Amino acid sequence: MIVWVNGAFGAGKTSACRELVGLLPGSLLFEPDTLATVLRATLPPDRVDVPDLRVLPAWRRLVAETAAALAGEIDGAVIVPETLLDQDHRDEIFGSLAGRGLPVHHVVLDPVETILRARIATREDVPGDPEATQRLRQRGREALPGYLAARGWLAGDARMVDNGVLTPRQTAERIADLVRSGAARCPIVRTEGGSGDTVAAAVLLFDDRDRVLLVDPAYKPHWEFPGGVVESGESPTAAAVREVAEELGLRLDPEELRLLAVDWESGLGRGRGGLRLVYDGGRLGPSEVLRLRLPAGELRDWHFATRREAAELLPAGRMRRLAAALEAREAGDLRYLEGGRPAATGAAAGR
Repeated sequence: MIVWVNGAFGAGKTSACRELVGLLPGSLLFEPDTLATVLRATLPPDRVDVPDLRVLPAWRRLVAETAAALAGEIDGAVIVPETLLDQDHRDEIFGSLAGRGLPVHHVVLDPVETILRARIATREDVPGDPEATQRLRQRGREALPGYLAARGWLAGDARMVDNGVLTPRQTAERIADLVRSGAARCPIVRTEGGSGDTVAAAVLLFDDRDRVLLVDPAYKPHWEFPGGVVESGESPTAAAVREVAEELGLRLDPEELRLLAVDWESGLGRGRGGLRLVYDGGRLGPSEVLRLRLPAGELRDWHFATRREAAELLPAGRMRRLAAALEAREAGDLRYLEGGRPAATGAAAGR
């Protein structure tokens, strides 16, 4: 399992985690900062010329891969003291770990702001080097607003531990109790089911203003359409109906669905590619909207989005797929796409 100890710069994550290793038998400490050294030594200088390497997809992928590899070598927990304030990054890393069957326990060390500021102001990480110490303190002061802004979603995702008056040992004991009881475990629901290409079905649902319904998965970054992978022996239309029932609590009539687009998506990294079918599920009335229910640990929110809002929430390829599906809906036809772009349209044959 993975024990992720989150919190602001200066919250006492590393010192508490060093104590925690001794409280959870067979565990080890994994500090993702060590990967920053690898990336800076390996990637071209222009790729690592960023204020924070956590913005790099390679860093997040390496963190998940390394934590999973370490978990395979030991019987206990991989303990990770690391600040993680971007919810999309949390989804990407935790979802990848959950996809490997690794439970993730998420704890945030959360002393009050006055104590945090005092700790930052008195840090002595580099004894004998006043300039380096001042740089670290400045870094902590600059990072604090980001933590305070993220605290809202963190409080809903993790167990918050006020360690303002606790010693590192006492903090570790509190974390160990949470891990043993399962109280800090993230209820992420994800089964990868292999590495080959898949067929997936999505359903576009609309409100009375023709805004499209998007959902926010807890196991990967970016928003999505309701839907999922077609199971063995299942038709795509049946999968679309099943997924909407599982994800939203809605019962759709398969005969009323209309196929809008078929998109071939290339796999990337650990992500799987394959055919993506997009259906028009029609408009939802006010009573149906009130009945929407999300599965815990899989989806955290839903939102009716305008096309402009959708462009901010969806990755580029998925937005191209949505735009083509909306055009097909308006025109009353079907679109075949590859990577979200029209393909095999027969245009060349007419020349």
